[in-house]
Amino acid sequence: MDFENLVQVRQSDRKYKAQPVEREKIMQCLEAARLSPSACNSQPWKFIVVDSRQLLGQMADAACGTGMNKFTYQVPVMVAVVLEKMNVTARIGSMLKDKDYSMMDLGMAVEHFCLQAAELGLGTCIMGWFNEKKIASLLGVPRGKRIPLLISVGYPDGPTRQKIRKGMDEISSWNKY
Repeated sequence: MDFENLVQVRQSDRKYKAQPVEREKIMQCLEAARLSPSACNSQPWKFIVVDSRQLLGQMADAACGTGMNKFTYQVPVMVAVVLEKMNVTARIGSMLKDKDYSMMDLGMAVEHFCLQAAELGLGTCIMGWFNEKKIASLLGVPRGKRIPLLISVGYPDGPTRQKIRKGMDEISSWNKY
């Protein structure tokens, strides 16, 4: 699939077929994330892949506690994205420039994961609204580490939607604001 088609196909899927996802495909998504760029090659992430039915149910409870993400009860795979410490140079640069490079790095790694999934015919949805403490407890994430995002993964059970986006003139300019 060429890149233009890939970005057209990638969407937030919230309905999945009851079909398991092959581990090989998840491994390809993880490899795409692993190869994504990061400040000073810090790679401040860890992806925890969950495919256990029992654990998925408990994670769905934690993702739906606020009334959001009810679709998670039927996803075949969820991935918790753990924010790891940046290396020293990235941490210093982040402080000096007052920019959270680790969150930018995480965003790029997650998008690499999701674009690879789309290329493999999988659907994903990136979620930031969930009970982080409960997810951390379920997955044995050490105290003090953050889980900024969850990603649902599965075979989408719905059409690719027409994207509604702001116009080019609203999101870009040349040579000045």
